[in-house]
Amino acid sequence: MASASNYSTAPVSEFLLICFPNYQSWQHWLSLPLSLLFLLAMGANTTLLITIRLEASLREPVYYLLSLLSLLDIVLCLTVIPKVLAIFWFDLRSISFSACFLQMFIMNSFLPMESCTFMVMAYDRYVAICHPLQYPTIITNRFVAKASVFVLTRNALLTAPIPILTAQLRYCGKNIIENCICANFSVSRLSCDNFTLNRIYQFVAGWTLLGSDFILIFLSYTFILRAVLRFKAERAAVKALSTCGSHFILIVFFSTILLVVVLTNVSRKRVSMDILILLNVLHHLIPPALNPIVYGVRTKEIKQGIQKLLQRGM
Repeated sequence: MASASNYSTAPVSEFLLICFPNYQSWQHWLSLPLSLLFLLAMGANTTLLITIRLEASLREPVYYLLSLLSLLDIVLCLTVIPKVLAIFWFDLRSISFSACFLQMFIMNSFLPMESCTFMVMAYDRYVAICHPLQYPTIITNRFVAKASVFVLTRNALLTAPIPILTAQLRYCGKNIIENCICANFSVSRLSCDNFTLNRIYQFVAGWTLLGSDFILIFLSYTFILRAVLRFKAERAAVKALSTCGSHFILIVFFSTILLVVVLTNVSRKRVSMDILILLNVLHHLIPPALNPIVYGVRTKEIKQGIQKLLQRGM
């Protein structure tokens, strides 16, 4: 049946996701670490959200930004990983036309939203370290509300044309996606139309959004580093470097793995398709698993908040 739909000329109503076409025999083994990472990501982000929601001392602007990051991580995980695990465990490869493009929209919009949230959080750290006296007047609840609206609106509007352009293409035969997810490039290659405009728009939008965010993040941490090196108190300098250093490393990891995914899409003939698929899946799983640990659990106030919640539960 899959073969027939792959070569028929009837309009496509659903797609078939084929994960790791060359290594399908070890998908069950791969599902174990993916499941553990998924549980870690969901558990850590949910715990962080509950702690910030219930602990009165954490109702401050910086923790609201952390909540936004956790919400984005949860949505990304739930959009991608359950379907991947369903393919691995139950061979549920089919995905409807509308569900595929909904998944594509969420992936294309929420990843830049996460990048933009990193940028706002980097600005928060810049103000806290470089202008500590002005911090309470600059980083307010009003600022966080405006920043959240900006994060959601900018990225949703600028990335919406990607799934719309892909959905407007004619799919008159092939419906087998060689990927675990409905990535734009993987889906648009199946169309009968020319999808050059689609590729150009995603390339320009992606580099504009993510590139501008990373430049601003880099500048923020450059100013932070310069300010920290001027600290006379060595202990304060070490603490600031430790906190901001771990944040910046995580942001670089997020940006680097995304860059690898883009480059491997462009040069797919030189890179194994299975490696590309694995990178796509991991990029929606590893950052959500690490973000709440690096940004949240390592923070003294959140540690104390989690301990209080655990004590209440006991």
